[in-house]
Amino acid sequence: MKHALAFSLLALAVAAAPGADGAHAEVLRMNTPALGLTFDRIGALPDDERPAWQAYLERSQAQMKADRAALAAELPAGATPPPPPLAIRGNSSHMPLDRPAEWYAGAEARAVADAVVSFQTPAGGWSKNQDRSIVRLPGQRFSNDAETMEQNPANFDAPADRFWTFVGTLDNDSTWTEMRYLAKVAAQAPGPEGDAWRASVIRGVHYLLNAQYPNGGWPQNWPLEGGFHDSITFNDNAVANAAMVLRDVAQGTEGFDFVPADLEARAAEAVKKAIDVTLAAQVRKGDQLQGWPQQVEPMRLVPTSARNYEPRSIASGETTDVLEFLMAEPNPSPEVKAAIRGAVAWLESVRVYDKSFEMTDDGRKLIDKPGAGPIWSRNYDLVTGQPIFGDKDQTIHDDVNGISIGRRNGYSWWIGSPQRALDAYAAWAAANP
Repeated sequence: MKHALAFSLLALAVAAAPGADGAHAEVLRMNTPALGLTFDRIGALPDDERPAWQAYLERSQAQMKADRAALAAELPAGATPPPPPLAIRGNSSHMPLDRPAEWYAGAEARAVADAVVSFQTPAGGWSKNQDRSIVRLPGQRFSNDAETMEQNPANFDAPADRFWTFVGTLDNDSTWTEMRYLAKVAAQAPGPEGDAWRASVIRGVHYLLNAQYPNGGWPQNWPLEGGFHDSITFNDNAVANAAMVLRDVAQGTEGFDFVPADLEARAAEAVKKAIDVTLAAQVRKGDQLQGWPQQVEPMRLVPTSARNYEPRSIASGETTDVLEFLMAEPNPSPEVKAAIRGAVAWLESVRVYDKSFEMTDDGRKLIDKPGAGPIWSRNYDLVTGQPIFGDKDQTIHDDVNGISIGRRNGYSWWIGSPQRALDAYAAWAAANP
């Protein structure tokens, strides 16, 4: 697939909104929803590409039915299911990946591993934002109530089924974290007592392989749920984290040395495809490679939107994550090197000094602050290259200080994390002339 991207932006009337300093910030346009993967959209593909995508969607739909049936079968007919698991902010704190090896042999670590296995979906993935120290009860839903908002056409994030969403996801570091944690515990249990944890990891490998699109990307959720969840997701480093765990599986490192050889080979091929699609999704302006979007349409690989306030854009945070992933690739190809150099040059060109995004008496705002920085806007317009900011009413603005206080306080619109990639690039460039 060619690296060049074609994208179009909807031309809408420009409105004006008062900025925080009394000036006027422009409402550039309205955000529009992402399109999910459907058989109708697949039907527009060339004949030689259609069968693989049709088979993928059929597999997803069949797995969704199997997952639902498996949960229903856990309870006798007519029995009342237990309450759903409680939602917490992130679940990785219950599954530390940085403890000494001997800690994973202890009773606490093993109890968490058993709880992790209990929440694995029939498809082989995991949901998100849950206490991994509590075992799932028979008939208890795999996901919590945090995402069960009412269906609302004005909300891009409203699930098709509010009681069946994120049942298998890469969002918020899910699935790959569970796999890495189980591998660490299993490494300290080489005998039969570790078999259940190793079997769970292998199911996780199958999950990632089944969820991978024909072109190498991963959706946010699998089985597919529609909307922006079907997009190839660089947000939360989903594609890279899936690829990195499979890279360790393929190499038998990081505790994954028990995976069968045939799965190792499939994992290695999946990593190659993930790198290819990542390169293909990089935004290009003329001959110049820039950064990456938060997510792209699965078949066309063009930037797409996510939640109401997340517009189609080049995203500095996701670009940072992708760069760190690509710079860790051993023996990078000329194409990988070019992608890295282009994205680094883009990050260097859009960094801002003497500004700070911080709390004021009127909520978080971008303010003048001599000596501060560098910082980067989270999102950049695909045409103008200028910073853009979204609000919950789907408006897209050119000034973060002009959006609602709730959205300013609730999202990291200006960030410093891209400096990590620039710092790492110095050593990478010296090793890759």
